Amino acid sequence: MKLKKKISSLIICCTLILGSFNFSFADSTRIVTLGANLTSEQKDKMLNYFGVKKDETMILDVTNAEERKYLEGVANDSQLGKVTISCSYVEPTSQGNGINVKTANLTWVTSSMIATTLSTAGLQDANVIVAAPFPVSGTGGLTGVMKAFESSTGKKLDEEKKELATEELVVTGDLGDEVGQEKATGVINDIKAEIIKNGTHDTAQIAETINNITNNYNINLSPEELQKIQDMMLKISKQDYDYNSMKRTLSNVSDNVNADLKALGEDVKGTGLFDSVKGWFGNLFNGGSKNLGILEKTNDSLLGNNAKIDATDDKAIKLPDSQEVEGFFEKVWNWVSGLFGGNSENKTETPKQNNNQNTDSNNAKDVQENNTENNSGDNSSIDIQKETNEHFDTNSENSNNQ
Repeated sequence: MKLKKKISSLIICCTLILGSFNFSFADSTRIVTLGANLTSEQKDKMLNYFGVKKDETMILDVTNAEERKYLEGVANDSQLGKVTISCSYVEPTSQGNGINVKTANLTWVTSSMIATTLSTAGLQDANVIVAAPFPVSGTGGLTGVMKAFESSTGKKLDEEKKELATEELVVTGDLGDEVGQEKATGVINDIKAEIIKNGTHDTAQIAETINNITNNYNINLSPEELQKIQDMMLKISKQDYDYNSMKRTLSNVSDNVNADLKALGEDVKGTGLFDSVKGWFGNLFNGGSKNLGILEKTNDSLLGNNAKIDATDDKAIKLPDSQEVEGFFEKVWNWVSGLFGGNSENKTETPKQNNNQNTDSNNAKDVQENNTENNSGDNSSIDIQKETNEHFDTNSENSNNQ
């Protein structure tokens, strides 16, 4: 009889605990944002890619006017664009899970770039997907994510922090054009982490931090680049950021960048052998205690074999079994070779996972062709295009896509 009472008491306690846990997330829901300038067919395709149904998910449109609200003043005219293409899917998660990002068909921004800028916007724990039905730069994706997160949680993000996040994305992307996406992301992420962690506010100390981090990554900034980064970091230093709540995301981004550069034979100063081994294998096998949620449920094949898929966690990238095995051993070999004497002089940065190897030098396809592509997934070669005036057919209704 006593045993039955104990069991009953245990069941009641567990029920109360689980009920309390579920209640804490009852006010959060998954939200999808769609580029307002997509066709109905393309919108349906993106919903299928995300794995959601219209009648079961809150769907919001994002317009170019909303993007310009944050991009104007920090992005040039070609980066602003005239229409909105990028879509997002946002899922708030439990405390300590960090910001996990997956991207599809984005060419100018990466998953790590988006993750670190979202931490600047004030997000702490969320799974995020930013994607498009065909290759675009992705400059406008951040706006959709911030809108979705606010709608999902019912909490408004600080406007100044949202503006800073957008500025950071553009500054990082511009630097990436010069030194490579991974190095640019690592530099900005690590400078920001040091500024926030140490509570740095002095201009001279900020300049010293920038100098130390750029030396670690072996890059030289132009006076204009230095001034842009210094001004941005000064603004960041004046915000009320909590380093402990951002640490997991910032550390994850840093580990991802270091692992990618190591695999390419690049060396980042300040990371010893033990840290390199721990960071690389942590990045390779992590996810056991991390909830990737929606990142693992996308239909990647729907976008075609040439779609560029990137993620802050490799477990979110779906590969055929044979490619997954080959990719594992190739990663191990590249990393070990780079760590023990690999030559980085002739290496060039590549994304973590890019099956298509398309470049901007490929023959440009008219964007109108993208608007009529088959929803079942086009396996033909698709040109990677930026969401800018110079990369889109100005006679097409989808010129300047974002």
